[in-house]
Amino acid sequence: MPYKNCKIYSDGSHYIAIPNENFKHGKKPSKSPRKEQPHKAEFETAYQESQALPKKERKDFMKEQLKDCFKNEKETNEFTDKQTERKKTNTIKRRVRLFRKVHLQEWNYFVTFTYDNAKHTEETFEESLRNTLKHLVSRKHWKYIGVFERSPTKGRLHFHGIFYIPEMIGELIQTTDYDTTAHRKQTTYQNTHFLKRFGRNDFKSLLPYDIDRSVRYILKYIEKSGERLCYGGKLPTYVKGHILDDDVLCPYGVADRKLLLFDDFTCIDDDGVVRGKASPEVIKYMTKTN
Repeated sequence: MPYKNCKIYSDGSHYIAIPNENFKHGKKPSKSPRKEQPHKAEFETAYQESQALPKKERKDFMKEQLKDCFKNEKETNEFTDKQTERKKTNTIKRRVRLFRKVHLQEWNYFVTFTYDNAKHTEETFEESLRNTLKHLVSRKHWKYIGVFERSPTKGRLHFHGIFYIPEMIGELIQTTDYDTTAHRKQTTYQNTHFLKRFGRNDFKSLLPYDIDRSVRYILKYIEKSGERLCYGGKLPTYVKGHILDDDVLCPYGVADRKLLLFDDFTCIDDDGVVRGKASPEVIKYMTKTN
């Protein structure tokens, strides 16, 4: 077997394998307790506040907020630049990991939940919705990736997410109302279970070409507000398996350490079992990992 124990992921268009032998492994030295970096908390506060400003003004705003923490302008600038670059790098890593998880799953709905003031406060809405989704993951095998976010116009909390729903609860009913933002009538599909317990909701069917756009829509809110993603269900990042030499289209990535695969590569599980040619149905039964 030319390439054993590979990690395989999808970038949305192609499958890419990471050969085990091309990346150094071994026991990592034990880490000493991480020390809190001086002025990091002040930076995080300034960074969060800066997100409401135009991009060109954000760094200057942060430097102004942090200038009293340092001896001179040079130290302030160096610290701000270093921390901003750290945030940018972490954001890129999170985006890459998220899209790899997304492209390895099936998704069939984009869902928005909000709440009725007669049924919930903001706090009980978030707590109760998290608990409800947790039970649906464990009992009905739902999967989801989403975020709690505030409406830019009214500041009202709601939840956006992409979902895999193998078994629907309640019923989807078609409703027509007036969209005050778009100034036109709109038709939505609301779930009776969530309508009764929380309030307004919207279930939109997802086609394959809608998925990337929906994820970017969610990411827009995260990067704007700093909110954390909410995950539910098993969402691995990679498929584990062996790769045949004939299934490699060409080397790929930095220093050609990865392998770009043909779309119909042979799926060989990590225990040597040949599952068949790559397809969503075959990938589903391959061993997964993070």
